[in-house]
Amino acid sequence: MGGIRWWFDPDEIRRVGHTPDYRFSLANERTFLAWIRTALALLAGGLAIAQFLPPLAVPYLREAVAIALMALGAACAVRAVDRWIRSERAMRLDQDLPPTRFPAVLTLTVLLGAFLLAVAVLVGRFRS
Repeated sequence: MGGIRWWFDPDEIRRVGHTPDYRFSLANERTFLAWIRTALALLAGGLAIAQFLPPLAVPYLREAVAIALMALGAACAVRAVDRWIRSERAMRLDQDLPPTRFPAVLTLTVLLGAFLLAVAVLVGRFRS
């Protein structure tokens, strides 16, 4: 039932429940677009780090951070479409919106990355 097939078949989700107030569907779509913007920003940040940041004091840290940001951007994009379709389905069935831990995971991941970069900058500063 559903899953990835819902992502690509808008008629499939329309067969579930009843049509919700269009304002809620549009709000759900705006939330989806906000997550996509976040995904694009993470991808762009990863690419910028890989291309423009000089090598850091810790070997391969620049590359690790760039790859981590791009992977997080890809995960964010997948999560955006999954969350959008699950929310649309819940609204059609008059159910509570599905809970998610992804914002907390994203926040902690970015926080950890920022901390690691700050440590790398300090290590580089004290070495020179």
